[in-house]
Amino acid sequence: MRPPLLLAGHGTRDDKGVAEFTAFVERLGRRFDDREVAGGFIELSPPPLTDAVGDLYAKGHRRVVAVPMMLVAAGHAKGDIPGALAREKERHDGLEYVYGRPLGPHSTMLRLLGERLDDVLGDGGAAEDTAVLLVGRGSTDPDANSEVAKVARLLQEGQAKERGVAFVEPAFISLAWPSVPEGLDRIRRLGAQRIVVLPYFLFSGVLPDRVVDQSMEYASEHPDLDVRCAPVIGDCDGLADMIAERYEEALQGDIRMNCDTCVYRIAMPGFEDKVGAPQVPHHHPDDPSHGHGHGHGHGHGH
Repeated sequence: MRPPLLLAGHGTRDDKGVAEFTAFVERLGRRFDDREVAGGFIELSPPPLTDAVGDLYAKGHRRVVAVPMMLVAAGHAKGDIPGALAREKERHDGLEYVYGRPLGPHSTMLRLLGERLDDVLGDGGAAEDTAVLLVGRGSTDPDANSEVAKVARLLQEGQAKERGVAFVEPAFISLAWPSVPEGLDRIRRLGAQRIVVLPYFLFSGVLPDRVVDQSMEYASEHPDLDVRCAPVIGDCDGLADMIAERYEEALQGDIRMNCDTCVYRIAMPGFEDKVGAPQVPHHHPDDPSHGHGHGHGHGHGH
């Protein structure tokens, strides 16, 4: 047997999002007959990551391959998950782990986003007055926000033209600018009459729902504008393909992280104070640990 695959998710208060994550873990479990697959969350919802690690440890595993279920390398992927894994090493004698990288602007991810775009455009495709608003989560980490802008540009240059889409703009649902209404307004002022809002999220949750709510509210205020919301990536084989690739990278030691623009390693202009900032794991309500610090300047309102 190969080392088990441990999926580290963020967590959500949305039951549907938890169910989708669970279904995805089960999909990977069916896919691989040469390794165990487990998954847990770093905050907000059960099962906590510590339970997933504990179950693998109880089965005799002493080395795991952890892959962050994150689209961008922000505080969760850079600090919270490694911090949680370090804590698990302290709890379980002899435990070792290797850590994969976030999914990022992978070619398969771009293809999946194109498919979600097609879901709402229909067989007729788009018209020349159609634009896309790609909405990411948003972060206090400029590196993570720049990744969303990069994906928007890759979509524009690689797939927009063939689908009849005029252009693609990025926006964020929290912590970063432009907001969803600001992004929609910018696209409207640039002349688009149809806008497809494309959530850059893996699974359902509170924030993806907020993207839809804000988009529909904007649409109600501009009845001459055709605003459509695409679904999230969701539990699918394409996403499983990317996780399988990240597993192999981690196992072979080929982790090409984006350290050149990481504010915790490099003194990026305007973020010099973050260099070397301590990274500690989240406190999960179902985890027996105590204390709740971050060290990377973001909050969630627990």
